[in-house]
Amino acid sequence: MSRRLASAAVGLLLVLCGSLTACEYTYDEGGRADSSPTEGTGNNVVLPPDPALEQTVTGEALEEWAKAALPESQGQSFYSSSGFLKSGESRTEQTVQLPGGTYAVTLACRGTRRVSFAVSVGETELVDLTLGCANARVSVVQLEKDAILAITVGARSDANFAYRVSRL
Repeated sequence: MSRRLASAAVGLLLVLCGSLTACEYTYDEGGRADSSPTEGTGNNVVLPPDPALEQTVTGEALEEWAKAALPESQGQSFYSSSGFLKSGESRTEQTVQLPGGTYAVTLACRGTRRVSFAVSVGETELVDLTLGCANARVSVVQLEKDAILAITVGARSDANFAYRVSRL
């Protein structure tokens, strides 16, 4: 009787192990997971970054890029800015006085490298982020009382930046 139970347990174990191997990931030469879609999943596609976003722009092209890079938010926009930074340059700007509440700070950059963003109230740092260019990021901050945000933007190589502060 115990031999039958043992052989049934071994058989069950082999079936379970076989079903687990059907879930393994496969990798191509680049070390990335196989991106072929499976049934029942969404059609999310990751597109390569636009090579044009590695080039900095000025004037109207900068304004157009900033509008496209910072999608409209649901809440009221209180402050936005965009500009060009030379290699090694850093700039600190201040928002208007913001009433206490919850805010979305949308940050974006374009260039060949990364741009660092720091958002603070007085000595308190709320956001410290280094963003790869051709990307945008939204950070949510909570202000307990009315405050002015200081936003510092820095780059190691020429870059464009854009940000918007909107109330949620």
